[in-house]
Amino acid sequence: MPGMVLFGRRWSLASDDLVFPGSFELFLRVLLWIASLTLYLVHRRKLDCPGGVLLSTYLIVLLVLLAVIICTVLAMVCVSMRGTICNPGPRKSMAKLLYVRLALFLPEMVWASLGAIWVAKGIQCDKTVLIGIITTVIVRTQTWCPVILQQASPFSTSNRTISTTAWSLGRSSPTFQGSLSCRSRETEYDAVEGDQHNCHFASILKTTGLQYRDFIHISFHDKVYELPFIVVLDHRKEAVVVAVRGTMSLQDVLTDLSAESENLELDIELQDCVAHKGIAQAARYVYRRLVNDGILSQAFSIAPEYRLVLVGHSLGAGAAALLAIMLRRAYPQVRAYAFSPPRGLLSKSLYEYSKDFIVSLILGMDVIPRLSVTNMEDLKRRILRVIANCNKPKYKILLHGCWYGLFGGSPDNSPTELDEGNQGALTQPLLGEQSLLTRCSPGYSSSDSPLDSPTKYPPLYPPGRIIHLEEESGSGRFGCCSAARYRARWAHEAEFGKILIGPKMLTDHLPNILNQALDRVVADNTACVSCPGQGGSQAAVA
Repeated sequence: MPGMVLFGRRWSLASDDLVFPGSFELFLRVLLWIASLTLYLVHRRKLDCPGGVLLSTYLIVLLVLLAVIICTVLAMVCVSMRGTICNPGPRKSMAKLLYVRLALFLPEMVWASLGAIWVAKGIQCDKTVLIGIITTVIVRTQTWCPVILQQASPFSTSNRTISTTAWSLGRSSPTFQGSLSCRSRETEYDAVEGDQHNCHFASILKTTGLQYRDFIHISFHDKVYELPFIVVLDHRKEAVVVAVRGTMSLQDVLTDLSAESENLELDIELQDCVAHKGIAQAARYVYRRLVNDGILSQAFSIAPEYRLVLVGHSLGAGAAALLAIMLRRAYPQVRAYAFSPPRGLLSKSLYEYSKDFIVSLILGMDVIPRLSVTNMEDLKRRILRVIANCNKPKYKILLHGCWYGLFGGSPDNSPTELDEGNQGALTQPLLGEQSLLTRCSPGYSSSDSPLDSPTKYPPLYPPGRIIHLEEESGSGRFGCCSAARYRARWAHEAEFGKILIGPKMLTDHLPNILNQALDRVVADNTACVSCPGQGGSQAAVA
């Protein structure tokens, strides 16, 4: 970082990106050189046959050419190790070394072709020598593929792309997962919508253990802003349960990515009723289906004494929370349980309002309950500060990260924030064509800095009161819950105000991992810590 300038253009490859690919090529070249040298020293006395001079010359020139290539690649690796991410000065000779390395491809290919031609002429020499030479030609040809990919990588594109992070990285709610086997017989069931082969409904039946008669409506209709959901009677808890599915399709991802805010028209006296646009649209769709199509009326006509409970995971959790807010006027006893909801969902006033009837459950370092547009901008600022103040080369950072991800240990004690006097360096462009160490262009002003520009999005918050499942004992580096123990406690939304980077930031969002953690908390009577609700809300949410 920044990208190197080659042939008059700036490419996506930085001068410190060649340590690992260069080391790989160096390993292959050294093996080939040792094999060629061994072949020559062991069989040089057998080269006094007709045409043996050509083969002897071929091997000698091959050894010299490989030695030159090895020295060039070694120099590239050593130079690529110098400096830091934002200090490419010690690596300024990398462009010249790349030119030399690219130029060496021509004599290498020519000499390999000549060796193949000479062997093909039928030179009468020892078969071991001929087989060895043919092997060197084949091996050299095979090594060109990864080497060419390595050298061509800076020419693949001239622009860096920034991928957009979706709200929901996990699968859908466990209610919608299970056996993929379909029913052997086609059953006509009027309450099922959008399940032509009854596969999804069969999975729900096997996962929940419920009976056909318990389901009021099942919708697998899936479009942008239109989420699948089910309405079912839970006789054990005496509740009409509405479960909304989480992110599971491309249409759901597009709903997640509609992250701008929009006003909600609610019959409540609040100043700012603002919510995530995509999730709000999805909640309105489910609301229309439940109310206008008479699905809830049908459910309560069967069980009028039951209460209304809304549940969901990830995207479905956000939709269920908004749906509870929309339905509370008609159903004052409504309760919602949001499993791993997105943070950027409700305005401050709606967040405070929802504490009386919504509970969110968050596991460990789950990134989704910490993910919002404002938090992404904060993460970008923190990353820029870390990069600007980093005093280690990139390859050491990558090696340490791989070691930490696989085997654990203490994070590096490298500084993550700039000193007060160095904050001005962050006003220079970092991801563009200039590094932090170069002068700003005349057309660039400090007001253009992404670190100084205010966010155009209002802050949004997760729904309701929050139960945080914290891991008490380690369980490996890959999110396995087999040995983990968890402690449940009430948490404040401010604890999820920053995105945490860690090995379990993605796996803690998966429904099966969350289910295992919940099972352990329930099984361990000492895991739950009893404490009062947040704010002024003391309402029991059961």
